[in-house]
Amino acid sequence: MNNWLLLVTTLPTENATVRQRAWRALKSSGAAVLRDGVYLMPEREACTAALAAVANEVREGGGTAWVMRTEAPDGLDPVALFDRSGDHASLLAELMQAHAELSAHNLADTTKLARKLRKAFGALVDIDFFPDEAQRQTQAALQRLELALARTLSPDEPHDANGNAADITPRNPADFSGCVWATRRRPWVDRLACAWLIRRFIDPQAQLLWLDSVADCPAGALGFDFDGATFSHTAGLVSFEVMVASFGLSPSPLSPLARLGQLVHHLDAGGVQPPEAAGVEAVLAGLRSAIADDDDLLASACGVFDGLLSSFSLQGKTV
Repeated sequence: MNNWLLLVTTLPTENATVRQRAWRALKSSGAAVLRDGVYLMPEREACTAALAAVANEVREGGGTAWVMRTEAPDGLDPVALFDRSGDHASLLAELMQAHAELSAHNLADTTKLARKLRKAFGALVDIDFFPDEAQRQTQAALQRLELALARTLSPDEPHDANGNAADITPRNPADFSGCVWATRRRPWVDRLACAWLIRRFIDPQAQLLWLDSVADCPAGALGFDFDGATFSHTAGLVSFEVMVASFGLSPSPLSPLARLGQLVHHLDAGGVQPPEAAGVEAVLAGLRSAIADDDDLLASACGVFDGLLSSFSLQGKTV
């Protein structure tokens, strides 16, 4: 059984600003309108805070407002008042249309649109208090669009192997010295970060090969960031995170390397966006555009990753 919250309010007639702000806040909170001045929400911490904030502002603006707990009468199910299937249907249609029209020619525009739709989905999830198949269907469509974007941008990008993080093989950096490491040429953030990690923490004397095709990977080389490589996407982690976990380089989820992993994950595969992401992406994109030689590109990118690691270390003081 769900418990409920009621907001009963009389908005001030002579204070249009307060009325408009209250209406906007109630709409964005996902409250259901029972009648003029009476709003309903499920009893949850975020809902309590939202209604309390509106009530306080209304009272300070000269109106009246009460927030109270209540139970639904027998035979009445208020859950139906919070049906978001129509909102999900509209968002789903936009996602499907964007996916259908995706091409190499509109990649930049579709990427911007996908970010906008991701934000819209997040806002909708926040007020979808009783999620059902509609939310799951919309989420799946969003993930398919983002995957299609990633594959259009980088056709050879590895697919997640869907393994378990506990199955990542523990390795000792001391066992790796002067090895041959191989990945795809024209590296982007995950491959650049992996190569930096190898040289910085695992195998300073590493020989790095940039492959035109993963089929050219020499026998005995340690491949990374392609399907079938020794280190690649698995268990929801990008290759850099897998490598950090495998070599035990991040004892804490708050360590500088873990924070760097979150940043690499977002830039490579999406997800939660760290505050530094946009700036780092712009810098790395500029370097990749300006530098044609992959060894020179890595040398410049290493300075970026060194700086990030130093900054994260100073902020967190966590090794």
